Amino acid sequence: MSVSRTGYLGLGSNVGERRTHLESAVAALEDHGLRVLASSSTYDTDPVGEITEQPSFLNACLRIQTELEPAPLLDLCKAVERELGRPADGPRHGPRPIDVDLLLLGELVEHTERLTLPHEQVASRRFVLIPLLELDFELRLPDGPRLADALLALPLAEGVRLAGPPLLRPR
Repeated sequence: MSVSRTGYLGLGSNVGERRTHLESAVAALEDHGLRVLASSSTYDTDPVGEITEQPSFLNACLRIQTELEPAPLLDLCKAVERELGRPADGPRHGPRPIDVDLLLLGELVEHTERLTLPHEQVASRRFVLIPLLELDFELRLPDGPRLADALLALPLAEGVRLAGPPLLRPR
C-alpha cells in the first residue's frame, strides 16, 4: 500500500522567460500526476555556487502531495527538466532554463549516490529557505531543527528579492 506524503520542491530559472519556465514546470509536474498544493511567491536571487558570473535566478518553492517514493519522484523532476530544455550535460550550477529540486519529502531521510533527503543545501541557502518558509514557517528537518532558525543563522550577503506573486499553471 502506498503512502501519501507532503513534500517540497525548489524551482529555479535564469535563462529566457524565467517566470514562464517556472510556470511550465508546475504544469508539467501536474501533467505527470503530481499534486501541486501551493506555490510560494517568486524571488529574484543572486547566483551562488561554482559559477557566480551569470544572470540572476527566479526561484520559487512548491508544496506537493504524492504517493511516489523518493527515487521515482527525483526521476520525475529530472524528466520535467529535460522536457523543458535543460541539457543533461550542462555545467553544475551553470545557467539553465529550469531546475527542479526535491527538497523535502515528509519525514524521510535518504542518502544514496543519486539522492540526499532532505536536500543537502536546504538549510544553507537563503534562496531556498525564504520561499520554503513562506509556504510553512514551522517547517523542520526530519531530525528536528527548525528551518526558520537555519535562515536566521545565515549571512545576509546572498541576495534574495521578492519578484512576483505565486506561480499559476499556464492556461
